[in-house]
Amino acid sequence: MSEQQQPSFNIEKIFVKDLSLEVPNAPQIFLDNQMPEIQIQLQTRAADIGDGYYESVLTVTVTAKHEEKTYFLVEAGQAGIFQIRNIPAQDMDPLLGIACPNILFPYVRETISDAVGRAGFPPVLLAPVNFEAMYQQRMMAEAQQKEQGPHEVPIQ
Repeated sequence: MSEQQQPSFNIEKIFVKDLSLEVPNAPQIFLDNQMPEIQIQLQTRAADIGDGYYESVLTVTVTAKHEEKTYFLVEAGQAGIFQIRNIPAQDMDPLLGIACPNILFPYVRETISDAVGRAGFPPVLLAPVNFEAMYQQRMMAEAQQKEQGPHEVPIQ
């Protein structure tokens, strides 16, 4: 195999694409001694940006609430530009849906923890995530949706 035909996967750049932090009930919230409930949402997406380069974005949203009162809401979109060449087409989706988010996760974890700490709260440390399981769940959901076929949604 010539060098041009060798599969390659390189990290070109890792960066924070989007970061937002809201503390809607400050300063009163800092006088409240309740323990908020922490909710975490993760979302991944990837796009071909041309010439063998792909952007992968891992977005994490962390919301801390007690009853109806929001303590904070932080959302970070950690992105990476990856150069991927000579990878079989059937391997691209798992690479972008599992490997890239795995690389981005430690960075977004630090970004979230830092933002929450700077907002005056104890840092939130995200537990490790099994991106392979998330990917498989998404593939199963897409397969079920295809099996059910198109369906009409009534417009109100």
